[in-house]
Amino acid sequence: MNLFEIPLPVLLSQLLLGLVNGSFYAMLSLGLAVIFGLLGVINCAHGALFMLGAVLAWMGMEYLGLGYWTMLLLAPLVVVGFGVVMERVLLRWIYQLDHLYGFLLTLGIAQLIEGLLRLGYGVSGLPYSTPDTLTGATDIGFMVLPHYRVWVVVASLVTCLGTWLLIEKTPLGARLRAGTENPRIVASFGINVPLMITLTYGFGVALAALAGVLAAPVMQISPLMGQNLIVIVFAVVVIGGMGSILGAVATGLALGVIEGLTKVVYPEGSSTVVFVVMVLVLLVRPAGLFGKEL
Repeated sequence: MNLFEIPLPVLLSQLLLGLVNGSFYAMLSLGLAVIFGLLGVINCAHGALFMLGAVLAWMGMEYLGLGYWTMLLLAPLVVVGFGVVMERVLLRWIYQLDHLYGFLLTLGIAQLIEGLLRLGYGVSGLPYSTPDTLTGATDIGFMVLPHYRVWVVVASLVTCLGTWLLIEKTPLGARLRAGTENPRIVASFGINVPLMITLTYGFGVALAALAGVLAAPVMQISPLMGQNLIVIVFAVVVIGGMGSILGAVATGLALGVIEGLTKVVYPEGSSTVVFVVMVLVLLVRPAGLFGKEL
């Protein structure tokens, strides 16, 4: 089907769906970019922590009667606690080693998390309803706009913008960047560099958990939901440039839209279009669109 032959309501609905998926790609790749850019760790556990955020939201509703808005704050905090323990007990020992060690260690942690939750809940999926305040949709003439999907896009954009401003435009962000590039000099100014590194990792995994809670009402919650996304998210990070925060956000949103449009024009190619783009970009710019050439 030619792009110009697609009815406008269908085209716009796919654009919205692409933006929603792109919002999840952007938030997840943002967390990966923060962790790799500041700590040099390829965090394969990121997808599992995204899934853990969604599962915690379901557990809060099912066992404690806690609503969506409460778990939107509580689930990332719980995952931060888990991430801090993981960083202090395991990851701190491999920072000076080859990236492969971090890759394998976090891959093992991801498999452990997913295996335990599969053992407890299976893979059939757990239902999570849209919060009452965000149910329904608005008819804007040429399409019906679901309120929750608009909320996901807005929340993701605000989170991504806030993260970029924090790291690139504040004294705290400058200390974080300096602490990872030359920790000895930064420590000589009385700054607790190990604590900064721990908090940076905690912040990165909090972004994954927050995306998980946002995804709970629109994706099927299961121990495999992160596994299905993480390969695409790694491709997004590579296209944007490893460690580039701006690249992660811009590429995530753009690829979500491209994927959505591909589902209309050529549905069979929607699952591979991201990787086609990755190959083309790497042929021209091996460091990614926003990465720094070595």
